[in-house]
Amino acid sequence: MRVKKGDKVYILTGKDRSKSGTVSKVLAEKGKVIVDGVNIVKKTVKGSQKNPQGGIIEKSAPINVSNVQVICPGCNKSVKTGMKVLKNGKKERVCRKCGKEIKE
Repeated sequence: MRVKKGDKVYILTGKDRSKSGTVSKVLAEKGKVIVDGVNIVKKTVKGSQKNPQGGIIEKSAPINVSNVQVICPGCNKSVKTGMKVLKNGKKERVCRKCGKEIKE
């Protein structure tokens, strides 16, 4: 996947279109990511020791990885990412607009 935990991303589609946030979890096998403060849903929870009152809580739901785009720290815009192979054989993600490396 081209999106990793800790990346700042821009939302392309859906009810939270044009918002941005940080990726808190990557669900690679499902092709989804969870972004903090985006795609908030309400969930009913039963009372437990951790939450004795129970009730309705708000939490971030997963978004398909095709609906987000990484924000480049160099040019500060949402960009497509490319892969660059270094001389030692390792791969790194790079911005397709400015060419700078995108670190986690």
